[in-house]
Amino acid sequence: MGLYDRDYVKNNTVASEHVESGVESQSSDLATFIKQTYQLFAGSLLVGAAGAYVGMGIPAIREYYWGFVILEFALIFGIGFARKKPGLNLAMLFAFALVSGLTMSVMVGHFVSAGAGGVVANALILTTVAFGGLSMFAMNTKRDFTTMGKFLFITLIVIVVAGLLNVFWLHNPWMQVGIASVSAILFSAFILYDTQNIIQGNYGHPVDGALALYLDFINLFTSLLQILGIFGNDE
Repeated sequence: MGLYDRDYVKNNTVASEHVESGVESQSSDLATFIKQTYQLFAGSLLVGAAGAYVGMGIPAIREYYWGFVILEFALIFGIGFARKKPGLNLAMLFAFALVSGLTMSVMVGHFVSAGAGGVVANALILTTVAFGGLSMFAMNTKRDFTTMGKFLFITLIVIVVAGLLNVFWLHNPWMQVGIASVSAILFSAFILYDTQNIIQGNYGHPVDGALALYLDFINLFTSLLQILGIFGNDE
């Protein structure tokens, strides 16, 4: 009987081993991808923190604040073009983290100079706890958050436009509270979205995943800092 043919069994055993080997290889590649992504993310946070610390001692950053913001966006686009160029992509990622830290130093320095360093510490603690909790939830839940991309992007555009209008025209503190609150929710959702995309290997390079997580963390921190700062202001 062909079913009990030794060659048949041998050939199918070899085929099965090849499939298992391929699955193990893919699993190993994904594990390496995830590890590299989070290593780069951690490194970016350290560089960003160093930039914020150094930036508080450089008054010129406040004077040229919007120039640094524009440079941030330019570096984000640069990372997109350099993602497949080893060495250059890492340099662009850490350059962006450094510049974003320098930019962040203006807001952080404002609170520190006003004697409200505790607000910064509280915002950082809340951000870290929220980021860790949301990341663990995204990794363990059966719910698929990777389908939220379009909705999150549209919401982000609305928030950016509203924020620019309030900064340059309306100057309404309550509108800023609303924008910061929606932003905190939005970037919490982005953490769920980006974490699942990373663990599913949907990003083309670890640099892309690290950049996404860094932006989520920094923007959530900024939103919480604004909320705590506004409500902690006696005025």
